[in-house]
This record gives sequence, C-alpha cells and structure tokens, in this order.
Amino acid sequence: MRKFVRRTMAKHHVRGSVVVVKDGVPQQISYGYAWYNKRLHNGNHKVIYPTGSLQKVVTAAMLMQIMNEKKGTKKEFNQYTKISRWYPKLKNAHNISVGNLLTHTSGIKVTNTEINRGYNYSEKGAINWVISNANLAAYDKVNAYHYNNTNYILLAGIIRKLTGKSYNANFKSRIVKKLGLKHTYLYQSIPKAKTDAISYYSNGRNNYHNPSYVTRDFASQIVGAGNMFTTPKEYYKIQVGLTNGKILDQTSFNYLTSLDSKVTNYSGGMRIKKGGKLKLAYGNLHGTHFGMWVQLTSDNQNGIVMFLNQTNNNENSEKAVGYKILKKIKANTFASK
Repeated sequence: MRKFVRRTMAKHHVRGSVVVVKDGVPQQISYGYAWYNKRLHNGNHKVIYPTGSLQKVVTAAMLMQIMNEKKGTKKEFNQYTKISRWYPKLKNAHNISVGNLLTHTSGIKVTNTEINRGYNYSEKGAINWVISNANLAAYDKVNAYHYNNTNYILLAGIIRKLTGKSYNANFKSRIVKKLGLKHTYLYQSIPKAKTDAISYYSNGRNNYHNPSYVTRDFASQIVGAGNMFTTPKEYYKIQVGLTNGKILDQTSFNYLTSLDSKVTNYSGGMRIKKGGKLKLAYGNLHGTHFGMWVQLTSDNQNGIVMFLNQTNNNENSEKAVGYKILKKIKANTFASK
C-alpha cells in the first residue's frame, strides 16, 4: 500500500500526508516536503497541517455535547432553537435556527471570510466582524443552501455564550484532552516545536512553486470554521471519537448528521452518502494550495484522511487522487467525489 500511495501521489504531482485505513488499521503514508526550502519532509513529527473546513464537524460536535449537557436546564436548546437567543441584533436571527447554521441553510451570504484582512482578531472580534457584515449583506430565504464560513463562526460564538469559556478552552477540554491528542491545536496555540506546513502549486510539470501558508491573521478570522491544525493520524482519531463515546456516541452523531433543516447531504460538518454508509468532508483555504479530504465508512474501518500541501488548486483533481487510493483499499465501496 505504501508504494502504491506514493506512486499515485508522484504521478499526479501532489505532495502531503495520507492516513490509509484498511480493515480498521490506520497507516500514515507521506510523500514530499512540508517545507521545501528547509527540506522538512511531510510526516515529520514536527509538522502539522491546516484542516480547513474539516474542522466544522469538530465545532458541530462540541455544540452537540453542550446540547446534551443542557437538557433539562434553563439553557436547554435543540436544532429548532432560533439563534436570536444569542444574537438578538443579528438580522433575521429570529427566523434562523441552530440547525440552519449546522446545515448552511441560514440564507446568510457574507463574502470575504477568507480574504486576509491583515488583522489579528480575538475570537470575539472575529465573531463580531461576521455579525456586522451579515447585517450589511443580502440574505437569501431561510432553508436555501449557501455554504458559508459565517454559519460556523456564529456556532463558535454560541459555544462561547453557552459555556462562558473561549472556543479554544472548549476545544482543549472537549476534544484534545478527551482524545489525548498531542499534535492538534488551534493556530494561536501552536507551540514553537511544531511547524505548520507550507503549501505549493504544481502545474503537472514542476513542483514546489508559489509557496503560501496560513498566516496568524487569516486563521484568526475563521474561528470554528478553519483555524484548527493537526496531523491526518490525529484527525482520524477525532473521526473515531465522534461515534465511540469519547466525543459523541453513535446516536448523537446520527442526530447531528441528519438534521431536519438539511436540504443537501451536508449536516453537522459532514456529507453523508450511500444511505449512511459513508461520511465525507473536503476543505481548502483561499490563497493557499492546500487540499484536505476525508472519506471513511461509517464504522471508521476503511477510508482515507488526506492532507495535501501541493496541488493544482483543483478540488476534483485532488479527489481523483484520493479515489484511486480508496479503490485500492476496498473496491465498489467509496464515492468518487
């Protein structure tokens, strides 16, 4: 498998690190450099990768934990609760439910959440920015699907309001500590001993062109929606934790990924396909060349967690590489996109 994965990555001029899961056994296979100028290899123990939108299921899972904890209390809420409870000054909040945020059906269409504004935001500052811009932006009707980081940044704010603690503090106690993770951080907490990967572009002939990376300012803008860094091996542990009781149990995960407000196969940070047999998520970050894709069977026994730091900036091309690996793991099982 190792030779096949590395040959496939070389053929398609991608670089990165992939966890291949076959029959419940995860194997991390890496190829190329995470930082070309320093000849720092992908897979090195110092290297961590941005997760982009693969973080969204983590935010959703933390909210689900809190939802379960608040049952029977004055702070009880569910997927139907209107977000005006926490955002009374947000336009149309009295019509938007928690479920709408979790399924990107709020109708909110804020632009430029991933355009680097050159300012290092606090969590509260990042949340206030999207509120202000949502109040100025045009809305579609509620229940119309528009994938937008704003939905999950607002969810990060709800987590803060419900717990009286920062998103980062919740992330550390609810995810990192629960799973014993050693290489998973929000950007502002990355220790000096770790290095976040540089991304590169390849045109199919040359490698390691146009280096770009996630800056502190950029990461600070997208709290809860794309500021998490980890390794593919630890991200696989998170996926397992979503159903084994360490983060959520199977019942809570099923609730989260089958919300009544969903109008696509997207709910709670994941896309569910083939009648619940597969779970998928894709992420990238504007202005970089990263491509992140997870596709696993619902029992976490087979699939991939693929973090690429060299791509041709084409989502379909990246998924084509992953799909070749998936077919090698188990034929007639996975989705091509």
